[in-house]
Amino acid sequence: MTEVSITVRGEHEVLHAPEEAVAHIAVRAEGAERGAVVERIAALSAPIRDGLAARKDAGGLSDWSSQRVAVWAERPWNPEGRQLAVVHHAAVQISATFTDFTALSWWVSQVAEQDGVHVGDIDWRLTRDTEAALEREVAAQAVRVAVERATAYAQALGLTEVVPVQIADVGLLGRSAPAPLRAARASFSADAAPPSLDFQAEDIVVSAAVEARFTAR
Repeated sequence: MTEVSITVRGEHEVLHAPEEAVAHIAVRAEGAERGAVVERIAALSAPIRDGLAARKDAGGLSDWSSQRVAVWAERPWNPEGRQLAVVHHAAVQISATFTDFTALSWWVSQVAEQDGVHVGDIDWRLTRDTEAALEREVAAQAVRVAVERATAYAQALGLTEVVPVQIADVGLLGRSAPAPLRAARASFSADAAPPSLDFQAEDIVVSAAVEARFTAR
C-alpha cells in the first residue's frame, strides 16, 4: 500500500475583551539644589501613592507599585556652547493596574493635570487565568485544524487512514514562531489630555499555530 507523508500547519485565534489596564506615570522634579528637588519629588508623589492605596481599598484597582526615587545631576549647555550651572533631577515611576476602566479614565485625567506628572502608556491585558485558559483553547483548536487539513489532503489523494507522526509549535520544525499573545496598547501625551479620557481598548488576540506531520495510507 502506498504511504504518503503529509506536513501541515494549523492555526487558531480568539478575541477577548481586556480585563485589566496597567497605567504608567512618571513624577519628575528638577532644580538647582539637590535637597529641594528631593523634597519636591516626595511632596508630588506622596498624594498619588495615598490616592492609589485608597482606590485599591475601595475596589476597581487590583494593584499598584512605585519604584524608588532616582536622583541625578547634569550640567546643560546653552545654544552658544557655554556650560550652565548644575541642574538636579528626581523621578519616580508609578504603575497602577485597574479592573474598572471608568475609574482608570478619571484617575488618569486627574493625575495628568498635576504638576510634575507625565502620563505614559496604558497596557491592556487579560488576567493570568484567562490568558492561560485561552492559550490552551487555541492550542487545542490549532491541532484540530492541522488534523482536518491533513485528512483533506489524504482524501484528495484517495487515502483513508491518517496517522499523526510529529506535532510541534511553529518553529520547532523549521520556522520561527509568532507571538501567542498580542496585547493592545494606548499612549498619549499628558499635555494634550482632555478633562476626561474615554479609553476604548481593542480586543486582545490570543493565537496559536502548530506544525504537524502525518502518514497517510
